[in-house]
Amino acid sequence: MADARRHYLDLIRQDGVRLTPELAEAFGSVPRELFVPEGFHRRNGGWVTPGDPDFLATVYRNDVLITKLNGDVPISSSSQPSLMAIMLSALELRPGMRVLEVGAGTGYNAALMAALGATVTSVDVQEDVAARARAALARAGAAGVRVVAGDGYLGDPGATYDRIVVTVGIAGLSPHWFEQLAPDGLVIAPVEHAGHHPVLAVRPGDPVTAAVVCSSGFMSAAGPLGARHAGSHPRSAGTLPELTPAAPARWSPPLDTSAYRDLWYAAGAWDRQATLATPADWDQAHLILLDDAGGSGAAVLPDGSVAAGGPEADRCAAAAIAMIDRWLELDRPSMRDWRVGLALDGDPSAPIWTPHTWQLLPGSSS
Repeated sequence: MADARRHYLDLIRQDGVRLTPELAEAFGSVPRELFVPEGFHRRNGGWVTPGDPDFLATVYRNDVLITKLNGDVPISSSSQPSLMAIMLSALELRPGMRVLEVGAGTGYNAALMAALGATVTSVDVQEDVAARARAALARAGAAGVRVVAGDGYLGDPGATYDRIVVTVGIAGLSPHWFEQLAPDGLVIAPVEHAGHHPVLAVRPGDPVTAAVVCSSGFMSAAGPLGARHAGSHPRSAGTLPELTPAAPARWSPPLDTSAYRDLWYAAGAWDRQATLATPADWDQAHLILLDDAGGSGAAVLPDGSVAAGGPEADRCAAAAIAMIDRWLELDRPSMRDWRVGLALDGDPSAPIWTPHTWQLLPGSSS
């Protein structure tokens, strides 16, 4: 086990994550296998059980462990450890801090925060998920964690927290969280943007603003936290006609994943019709700019080429090419170069703070 956990830390670091000694100790000491006692889904759909020879080796990969499906749709999991580490680092936890976690998952993330000295309340809308997380935390001997079944939009009424961390993809932040946040508090949350959930670090104020921490892809929340709003991007491109080449490649080699996501983030800031698409003959999702009707679009590939289809293909392709030009003229800004302004939107009876404006920091570049 000691060797497996050392290798686990190496895998997390290989994803570009800097582990502080405290984070390394937490990831190295909290037994992740105790949080998936019934097993989990492989990426290919197969089920891994504790009796499988590769169970521990699979648990200690830098990968998401899907623990619950609704049909074919994942609805609960243990997140990718490197992403957990980035979000935990962004929380700037200190021993004794009180943390509200929205989305209990397996309980593993709460156990890591407890290992860092925090007192944690974890809220999950799924009662069975909350019960399993509670049992796993007890098995692991994690002290200072309370798991409750409830509506994450409401937070924990009557309580006050130094930090709030959200482990489900949301469209915006609940106003109730700000009411429960201590002065100088901080919210770390993955918020929808052009088909992904970039993680934002949000500090309440007047105005409410956020910095981008990193890219991510989370399961989407239901209810008010997942509500559509005036600034929502399309969830996906849906069914489009065949896309044909509209502009040649710009880069060889293609942009790496990080740079491509930086371009994607800029596209979402500049065009509310930016989202993702996975055409039938493509092996992964790509950035696409749709027309307003959603029947035409232009996809931007990592090599900078553009493919378009539909009645408005030429116009969509021109918009995509102009977007690439704009990103290059600004010296390929990183998603972390943006500052986001939030505004109340969503369901009027249950509003949320949603991304509303985007501004590049002066002198920013990749």
